[in-house]
Amino acid sequence: MIPSVETDGVPNPIPAGLLVLDVREDDEWAAGHIDGAVHIPLGDLPVRLGEFVELEPEQTLIVCKAGGRSARAGAYLAQQGYEVVNLIDGMIGWERAGRAMVADTGQPPTVI
Repeated sequence: MIPSVETDGVPNPIPAGLLVLDVREDDEWAAGHIDGAVHIPLGDLPVRLGEFVELEPEQTLIVCKAGGRSARAGAYLAQQGYEVVNLIDGMIGWERAGRAMVADTGQPPTVI
């Protein structure tokens, strides 16, 4: 089992050594995501692992909508030897806590 944290346990602002990896689908990402996060949908992670490796993360916070997909991504990345933490309340918890988000849609950011 990988380490996990709720939104209130994530430093604000996010520290420089912490990579945020968002594993949601493209439409979810476009509607609202954490500024500075890297987007690799869960289904693409095995074939795009090289992109993740190139980022050389010290530690990675993995996010999805509610914590399920990010837990699966975290288990996979932990098997590859990476230090990962799952955001167990996901972007739903992030939005509920009033934490900053950005959107690619031209609309106010939201979690879908």
